[in-house]
Amino acid sequence: MDTDGHRSGMAENELTHAIIGTSFDVLNELGHGFHEKPYENALAIELGIRRLPFDQQKRYPVLYKTIQVGEYVPDLIVGGTVIVDAKVIERRVDRDDVRVRIADGRRAGRVIARR
Repeated sequence: MDTDGHRSGMAENELTHAIIGTSFDVLNELGHGFHEKPYENALAIELGIRRLPFDQQKRYPVLYKTIQVGEYVPDLIVGGTVIVDAKVIERRVDRDDVRVRIADGRRAGRVIARR
């Protein structure tokens, strides 16, 4: 679903709550053992079912002094504001070991992991 960056109209906490619920539903349905792409695609399907606007694999230029030096391609951007990047981890990590990269001035990040 390509939303062309349209905002969801939901409050930030409400949108975050909806994304977390969607993520857990996908994890519960698919279980463990897949690479990242099936989880990303399942999230896209579930976001569409829930009518949450999102962009999948939208490309953004990375500029250095006005010269493009690469591009950033997040898995999903939900509601025009929340970056969702599906990751598969091999082992459980301590909270202190988790680093959430915040891109494009985003204020908050969350790691959702299930053993």
